[in-house]
Amino acid sequence: MTAAAPEAPAGHPLPYGRLIPVTVHFDDLDALGLLHNARYPVLVERAWSELWQQHGFGFAGDWSAAGDACNAVRELRIGYEVPVTRPGAYAVHLWLERLGTTGLTYGFRFCSADGSVTFASGTRVLVRLDAATLRPAPWSDAFRAAGRELLRPAH
Repeated sequence: MTAAAPEAPAGHPLPYGRLIPVTVHFDDLDALGLLHNARYPVLVERAWSELWQQHGFGFAGDWSAAGDACNAVRELRIGYEVPVTRPGAYAVHLWLERLGTTGLTYGFRFCSADGSVTFASGTRVLVRLDAATLRPAPWSDAFRAAGRELLRPAH
């Protein structure tokens, strides 16, 4: 896991990245009434999908048409800090730690809707793939431009 991401005081903007609303539903909870550990990455993925769609990058399910969405997860790290105990409105704070030629590392916090409480945080490494060869391929210029807006300042 990377260095801890700052928590946003209520009513204050995040110093970097984007806060994307997500909803925890009753059936996301386990038998003890806690958000199931496997649901965190799913909710983070939904938040990323929404963010990239806002930037015009679609996920059509067609490898050759997917462009920058044709990528694979190389690594996922997540730490669970405070249990989520009820359904409702939450958020995912998203940012890029690194944007390379063919790969990137993003950071995330699963947090309260206002970003003030962190329930889980982590990183994920993605590799952009060529649809025909499934070998690493460079991100497009448009994707790199959108990604630079999400880079976490050097710390």
